[in-house]
Amino acid sequence: MLLIPAIDIKNGQCVRLRQGDMDNNVTVFDDDPVAVARRWCDAGADRIHVVDLDGAKAGYPVNQRVIGQIVDAAGSVPVQIGGGIRDESAIEAYLERGVEFVILGTRAVAEPHFVSDVGVEFPGHIIVGLDARDGRVATDGWSKLSHHNVADLAQQFEEDGVVAIIHTDISRDGMMQGLNIEATRALAAELTIPVIASGGVTNLDDIEALLAAESDGVAGAVIGRAIYEGTLDFVAARALVNKRGSA
Repeated sequence: MLLIPAIDIKNGQCVRLRQGDMDNNVTVFDDDPVAVARRWCDAGADRIHVVDLDGAKAGYPVNQRVIGQIVDAAGSVPVQIGGGIRDESAIEAYLERGVEFVILGTRAVAEPHFVSDVGVEFPGHIIVGLDARDGRVATDGWSKLSHHNVADLAQQFEEDGVVAIIHTDISRDGMMQGLNIEATRALAAELTIPVIASGGVTNLDDIEALLAAESDGVAGAVIGRAIYEGTLDFVAARALVNKRGSA
């Protein structure tokens, strides 16, 4: 079970949003995202999840410098990055800088053939993030709901060679209302590649729910606001996962 702390970067700061609202629901947690990454790595993070929020809004990478510093600080801990990655050159630049996984979102949904192309060009490094509400995929920083069904699109991307799907329930993200494990579990049942849950992880009960769904293909969770506001002790969550793994 992968426990993956999230570092969302806006204006060079570590922030969290509520339901993807970049204008009205932004909380700044730390001015130094690099120090934050180092702290989570020291606490036992399996990966670091970084989102370039400015890049997501602009449509191209914006915070490459600090993301490179996070990669250096993380050392042997893999870093996965999303936000504003819309072409091959952006993917290549991040991979050359040491990022392990590149997360595609908006362009993957708008132009699915792009995923097929980069899956061949960068095998083993492409993850697709599917942000959904009521089974429909959202795009453009969650501001638009598409006509795409989450499971259908995920199956297509699996065939295109992506290594995992990150499934975010945008109605739960940043709201501290608990994980929508049922939706993530249902999606995982439709796939053979791992599904990573995102949005709503709040406390150890959610970690228990994730562990119960692991056999169904739920491979881990991206965890944000809960570890910054203290409703989830990351070290305790890591210990719980380790205990279950050794049982």
